[in-house]
Amino acid sequence: MVITTQQLIEKYSSFADPKGKIARDVKSGKLFYVARGLYETDPNTSARNLAQFIYGPSYISFDRALLDYGLITEAVYTLTCATYGKNKIKTYENAFGTFVYRDVPKDVYRYGVTVVVLENYSYQIATAEKALCDKLYTISPVNSLKAFKQLLFEDLRINEEKLLELDKQFIFRIAPLYKKKNLDWLVRYLKGDNYATSTN
Repeated sequence: MVITTQQLIEKYSSFADPKGKIARDVKSGKLFYVARGLYETDPNTSARNLAQFIYGPSYISFDRALLDYGLITEAVYTLTCATYGKNKIKTYENAFGTFVYRDVPKDVYRYGVTVVVLENYSYQIATAEKALCDKLYTISPVNSLKAFKQLLFEDLRINEEKLLELDKQFIFRIAPLYKKKNLDWLVRYLKGDNYATSTN
């Protein structure tokens, strides 16, 4: 269970030194530091259960979500989340993992996000389509469809079969909101525009 410093101070109000009690609980393994003012009582909880508490608003996306949906298969050791309007990348590390937060455009932030509820936790995660779009948004643009296909299947190692199962209409709807060339290439690729070989 996630618990704040203020909640702990109230819980330990009968102690002469509530903050000292908190420090002792951390040292003894009863509490686990997550971020400033935030602790977890369960050492086995998944990092994804904590991501939104650490920095937000945010939702899980990029490589971690792509792995969850089988679009990529290589192990992912960082939990990267999407934010908006922060204008910088934030990184947090604790016993539960490494958490990275980076912006996507505000106009697309609210689309393609689902809520997962599991026992006493809930978290937000991008759909497969949204995670792919978010990922492509962060990558330097390429200048041809051939280069884009190389980016998808050689650099990112996207599973082509899974890619073609995605909701294309949803991608066509949100891709222009990113205002990035890689998203234009994604639309052209999914529409079968195999003759697009330049940025024109």
